[in-house]
Amino acid sequence: MDVFAYDRSVLDRENPRSLFEQVADVIRDQIVRGELRAGDLVPSEATLQRTYRISRTTARRAIRVLRSQGLVHTITAEGTYVGPPGTPRSSRTLFKYQRVAADIVTRIVGGDIPPRGAIPGENSLMRQYGVARETVRHALAYLRESGWVVTVAYGGTYVVDREEWPINKRSYFPFR
Repeated sequence: MDVFAYDRSVLDRENPRSLFEQVADVIRDQIVRGELRAGDLVPSEATLQRTYRISRTTARRAIRVLRSQGLVHTITAEGTYVGPPGTPRSSRTLFKYQRVAADIVTRIVGGDIPPRGAIPGENSLMRQYGVARETVRHALAYLRESGWVVTVAYGGTYVVDREEWPINKRSYFPFR
């Protein structure tokens, strides 16, 4: 007799249980098994959408189920974390906007985005990083405050001249 292990990462689209319930089950199992611990970042809606080939609405509903069960909490522009509100975030976890900002700084320093060069638009950054518009806006604001970029109203966001880079200042990578 063959024994088949059920792979929770594969959704059964013929199952009478809705897809959002199945996704919530997968994440709940990861929490119970300790793969996701208190304070860890839960995969983003965009990541869930790509991983399971589901709609953004389905991903949102799965997170909402877990939130209603007290297993996770969401912080706007940062993400969804394991545990109830107030749970200390894992020290290994950067906020999403910080990860986006750090990657953009790496691209600037590496020459991929030159001085006076335009930072990709919000929609492009949302697709590239799989994050919400608010997260992109938070990352760009963080880069502005750190002195890496300037924003021209209705004209885009641009890298400042190399001489103005905050490399020798404390604000270079304050989130590391």
